[in-house]
Amino acid sequence: MSKAFTKESDGDDDEDELRLPPLPMGGKNYITSQGFAALRQEFKNLIDVERPKIVELVHWAASNGDRSENGDYHYGKKRLREIDRRIRFLIKRLEIAEVADPSLHFGNTRIYFGATVTYADAQGEQRTVTIMGIDEANSAQGEVSWVSPIARTLLKAEEGDVLKLVMPDRVEEIEVIKVSYPSPQGNGLLNDEP
Repeated sequence: MSKAFTKESDGDDDEDELRLPPLPMGGKNYITSQGFAALRQEFKNLIDVERPKIVELVHWAASNGDRSENGDYHYGKKRLREIDRRIRFLIKRLEIAEVADPSLHFGNTRIYFGATVTYADAQGEQRTVTIMGIDEANSAQGEVSWVSPIARTLLKAEEGDVLKLVMPDRVEEIEVIKVSYPSPQGNGLLNDEP
């Protein structure tokens, strides 16, 4: 059989079933409006810019003749599969997204989605985290997913509460020191900032 009639594969295309990070049973995919906008922008960029550029590259490479040793063609086809996989992922994520506005809790001392929480461990070491959506949390900026162990421990607690944080190797007590939310005016200030 001619190679033209066989499926080209380099082994990484078996990921048709997208593996989404787990949500609690019946849970929603909470996300901030900024996170939702970022996902939509990435989706639009892939559809309007990236994909057409790669399709054009593949078309050009295919017109060069023999595809068996055509690096541009093989790279383009692989990149096109990656883009299509990401587009499918983003479609599913955007469909189940539940946009939440953390500023609605401004001035509240109870911990909900979008809270910035300072807590202390048993040794008195303080850490600050912001509880964000699965698709937008950036640990380098002190953000944690709302389904992470620390966030699930903190959710619904209040300032002054002592909680038990269950970790794989131990259970540690933590105390909630401070809870703050973004200002409803959108200026980015938290509860007690001037």
